[in-house]
Amino acid sequence: MLGTAVHAQDGNAPALPGKLNDSMKIKSESMTGRPDREVILEKNVEIIRDKTEIEADYVRYDIVEDQVNAAGDVRINRAGDRFSGSALRLKMDTGEGYMQSPVYQLLRKNAHGSAARINFESEESATAIKGIYTTCEGPDPDWYLRTGTLTLDNDRGIGSASNAVLFFKGVPIAGTPYVSFPLTETRTSGFLAPVIGTSTTGGLEITTPYYWDIAPNRDLILYPHYISRRGLMLGGDARYLGEDYSGNVRAEVLNNDTINGNNRYSAYLLHKQILAPDLRLLTDLSMASDNDYAKDFPFTQVWGGRPAFSRRLLPRDVQLQYDSAEWNGMLRMIDYQILQDPNAIIRVPYGRLPQVSFNQFAYSDNGFSWNLNSEFSRFTNPTLTLAQGDRLMVNPRLSYSYNRPGYFLRPSLSVHGTMYSLDRLPNAEMTAPSRVLPTVSLDSGLIFERDVHFFGQTAIQSLEPRLFYTYTPYQQQDATLYPNFDSAESDFNYAQVFRENRFVGNDRIGDANKLTSALITRFLQPNGVERLRLAVAQRFSFENQRVVLGVPDIGPSGTVNTRSDLLFLSTGHITEQLRVDVNLQYSQTLKEFNRVNFGTYWQPEPMKVLNVQYRRDIRDTTATSTTNFELFDISGQWPLSARWYGVGRINYLIKEKTLGQSLAGFEYKADCWNFRFIGQRVPTAEGLANTTFFIQFDFNGLSSLGSNPMRALRLNVPGYQSLNQQPATELDNTAY
Repeated sequence: MLGTAVHAQDGNAPALPGKLNDSMKIKSESMTGRPDREVILEKNVEIIRDKTEIEADYVRYDIVEDQVNAAGDVRINRAGDRFSGSALRLKMDTGEGYMQSPVYQLLRKNAHGSAARINFESEESATAIKGIYTTCEGPDPDWYLRTGTLTLDNDRGIGSASNAVLFFKGVPIAGTPYVSFPLTETRTSGFLAPVIGTSTTGGLEITTPYYWDIAPNRDLILYPHYISRRGLMLGGDARYLGEDYSGNVRAEVLNNDTINGNNRYSAYLLHKQILAPDLRLLTDLSMASDNDYAKDFPFTQVWGGRPAFSRRLLPRDVQLQYDSAEWNGMLRMIDYQILQDPNAIIRVPYGRLPQVSFNQFAYSDNGFSWNLNSEFSRFTNPTLTLAQGDRLMVNPRLSYSYNRPGYFLRPSLSVHGTMYSLDRLPNAEMTAPSRVLPTVSLDSGLIFERDVHFFGQTAIQSLEPRLFYTYTPYQQQDATLYPNFDSAESDFNYAQVFRENRFVGNDRIGDANKLTSALITRFLQPNGVERLRLAVAQRFSFENQRVVLGVPDIGPSGTVNTRSDLLFLSTGHITEQLRVDVNLQYSQTLKEFNRVNFGTYWQPEPMKVLNVQYRRDIRDTTATSTTNFELFDISGQWPLSARWYGVGRINYLIKEKTLGQSLAGFEYKADCWNFRFIGQRVPTAEGLANTTFFIQFDFNGLSSLGSNPMRALRLNVPGYQSLNQQPATELDNTAY
């Protein structure tokens, strides 16, 4: 006996018992069958249950097994992923089943494809048999991935394929027995696309990285790096992030370099941790196996963290810092490894083992402020001809700030006390006596404002005359008496002329009896944002400055250089798209600009940027002037046509008539893929440079093939934008 049949022709099914009535919605033009066993649905059938929607011409629904058997024009939507085929069998409660001859579309990844059959393992996972995957629109995609099996795991956000062949413009260009790729923008574990490149020091270089997404706040990249001229380098880069700490660890090793026969390695650790509300630990440790490491491996692949060891000065720095509202302190241990170049020797800097500092500050409501800076350091150096020992510095300061509408006065009195205890002297005459030097200064200025129009917009223009006077008495401090652990003469610029001491560090306190005059004008938007600043400044000396770094001090004789060079400053946004920075230093004695720094930065639209900079540094040497430094730097990214973009940087050293760090190439942006060809030249040592080439195909929604130039592009072209911007990771603002 067949039991009681049900029938509907108005598109609304009658109430049915069990699972059908509780969890499913059904529509069809015809419905027959037994409500306790199975239902036959015909013509414009729609079934909805949770995240699954089915449409078909014919459906037989087995109520006992909770299984749908559909035929005809079958379409299924599962959590936004759409599949259509000729036949479907699906268990509604588990999501298990299969579809014949499916065509699918993944909306979250904007991908689509087809297969001979697709197996549904669950509501979140499906495997296509003999499938095709692409993100290109249309029936004839520019690229597609042909696979033996293609698994789409939405729960993990991973797609994986076996026996995969990548076709580009109908030609197979790469194949692999296994590949995985993300289905969402979240990080997922798996092998990344191989990185292939060439360099003049290593030849052909191939990296096959594996990315391990350990946790939302931890990840690891393992990257075997084959260098044809040297051998196999093994490397790893790990990042971690906690509520109170973060860090990056990287190490790489090359066993038995075939060129020099040595083991080569480098390691790097950056760790930051909050130990208490006001207490922090900072660690920055770097090391390399030999002096030539930076020169031989300037382009070793790095995933996150810092760039490869292009530096020659590698710090070993550990700091314990305490900051409160009224004082701060620091305990520091720092030393350095120098990667020496015989043609450009670097003087080994002093290590501080240890350095202890204490700073206190207090402010009152009536304008007075009190600061105390103090530091004890033990300086060590492996160079036997240099002094070594301890230094204690104490520098109290009392200041008063008198601010009124339209003007300000800021007098200050400070005392710089220094005491040495040396256990290694470069000569017997060095006694390093204690030194106490007072300094008085007065900073003052007027402020006038008026309403103006700035390039057609309402603005406020200020006019600010400023005078800064400082006095420090002379005391002999040449190298016959005092060591020089950390002092150097400050670069003469607009900020430096308003500093009391013309030296940085604490081993030299420059004598001063000088007045700095300046005139500043600013253009401010109504909300207070500065659009443009123009300034001119000059320093006048009333006595000859006698303290120098070398031997001996100038002494009481000599001609007083009453005025310094004129300084001109201009910086700001002329428009929203154009920024200009100009710094000029004009010698009235030589009647020429002996320092010029001119830069313009123009970005009218996304992926349109042009940067131009010219720099020149001429120093007066008695009766003649010598050009020590002059360069021209231009970089940019600009569309050449509807899809082609040029990108590059030219850094030309005019005096040497040679290129510095430079880059050139082009990019192509298609609808579903990008192509980049970039060449980069990086000086690695005196008279030597390394040239590398980056060739990359970026297949949207799948992966990249070739060598990645993105870091080089962002470092060399300020304002560069990727043709397809990628989101940052959860660990930092630089995605792997």
